[in-house]
Amino acid sequence: MRVLIQRVTHSQVSVQDKVIGKIGRGLTLLVGITATDTAAELDWMAQKCLNLRLFTPTSEQAQNQAASQRREASVQEIGGEILVVSQFTLYGDCRKGRRPSFVQAAPAEQAAPFFEQFVEKLRASGLRVQTGKFGADMQVEIYNDGPVTLWLEREAPM
Repeated sequence: MRVLIQRVTHSQVSVQDKVIGKIGRGLTLLVGITATDTAAELDWMAQKCLNLRLFTPTSEQAQNQAASQRREASVQEIGGEILVVSQFTLYGDCRKGRRPSFVQAAPAEQAAPFFEQFVEKLRASGLRVQTGKFGADMQVEIYNDGPVTLWLEREAPM
């Protein structure tokens, strides 16, 4: 499983010129799923996304912390929002030729339910979680804050 995390001031996703998901301060997660992913990868990735300390705490919280620890809050701790967008192209292999190969990406019939399980794990946190539309041609507007962009990857053990 691969997730590209971006800390955002706001973000939205549209399908056919209609906004279907929109968030304020929080995280935009671009999610790629491979055929070998299991529940263990899904659980690990959801917890990692929810608990990474990428934010400056609210002013009240920051007053209680030393200046060197100001970037010590997770999306949960700030009450942020999450926009999750499926993106099979994260498994694009461009090492040969001029056309990417997507053989590592899980087929849609396998990836769609896995993606929904990932979203439900994030929603279980109580945060507001919005999504794109699996398999649709989407336009994603990301207002990266910082900029802060991280690549997370967890492969099933062989």
